[in-house]
Amino acid sequence: MAIVAGIDEAGFGPVLGPLVVSASAFDVPDELVDVSMWDLLAGAVLRSPTRKRTGIAVADSKKLYSRRTGKSLEHLERGVLGFLATRASPPPDLGALLDAVAPQARAHAAGYPWHADCALPLPRSVSAEEIPLAANSLRVAMRQSELSLRNLRAEPVFVGEYNRLVEGTDNKSAALFSVTSRLLDGVWRSASGGLLRIWVDRQGGRTHYLPHLQRIFPGCRFKVIDESETLSAYRISDDRRMAEIVFATEAEDRHLPVALASMLSKLLRELFMEQFNAYWTQQVPGLTPTAGYYTDGNRFFGEIRDAIRQRNLDERLIYRSR
Repeated sequence: MAIVAGIDEAGFGPVLGPLVVSASAFDVPDELVDVSMWDLLAGAVLRSPTRKRTGIAVADSKKLYSRRTGKSLEHLERGVLGFLATRASPPPDLGALLDAVAPQARAHAAGYPWHADCALPLPRSVSAEEIPLAANSLRVAMRQSELSLRNLRAEPVFVGEYNRLVEGTDNKSAALFSVTSRLLDGVWRSASGGLLRIWVDRQGGRTHYLPHLQRIFPGCRFKVIDESETLSAYRISDDRRMAEIVFATEAEDRHLPVALASMLSKLLRELFMEQFNAYWTQQVPGLTPTAGYYTDGNRFFGEIRDAIRQRNLDERLIYRSR
């Protein structure tokens, strides 16, 4: 069996709230490595959302999520929680979700009054009965193609850590790649042999990743397969493993594991923002919630600034330096 994985992020652009980078990994029969997982799981998954309950949408999270709808998290929850439920019981709350996909996050969240309570019930936008139904549909489709979900992992980067990373590298893209590196290393370490292919949504305008990969995987052998405007591909090997790591534009539209990683990142980001907004709207009466992006994030930050000072809170835990 081969391992096919995908990595993507959510929350790179905002000035408020965490950055989340996630990875999904599947065990795939060797002869199916180059076949689209949307085709392999066609009995259960769809490339785009539908009002019908006959398919689970797995796509770029930007195409699945809208704050304007009353069920904004519907497709993200059915997909992410459904896949998780193919392996274990669905997480009943945010804390259980973090325990499943980001075991270190609770300790980091405890340093932020708005994130410390992880009891936010799940799911938020669909009925609890829908998640086991989605999981059963996915199990059937995966069994038919001999696929299985190997892992879902996330790296939530709360604002304090984000600011330290940016200050340490003096570059937002470098900070993002340092978080991506943790997931690359984790997927690599989980492999014991056979082919490992990791698709990563290309970050920014970078084309040459070899020096960065050499730092992540010291002592390995490297081969550059391609470095072009849309694709940067590398082969990495040691005495036990071989991996193909591909950084590609629009990877979340081309590879299901990247789309699922995008969905997990966005789901966690939005749950954290729900916590953040709930805390501050209690502290400042009449405050309108925010998604955290530049213009509205600055409006929100300006309106809570007096409350921050009154509570002697560190602004560097709330507002991103870049």
